[in-house]
Amino acid sequence: MTGQRIGYIRVSTFDQNPERQLEGVKVDRAFSDKASGKDVKRPQLEALISFARTGDTVVVHSMD
Repeated sequence: MTGQRIGYIRVSTFDQNPERQLEGVKVDRAFSDKASGKDVKRPQLEALISFARTGDTVVVHSMD
């Protein structure tokens, strides 16, 4: 059985379009945070970590 493809998106301002980060990438579920790069509180990242299972693939646009 193949795992799910899970996307994670983070933008720092409400003016940014988070959907552009995974544009053209098929994911089964996406988690998105709006937070500064300096902010260590990322509730949707924590939710993704709890949600992900062995065999899943996590897709991110870039690491910061």
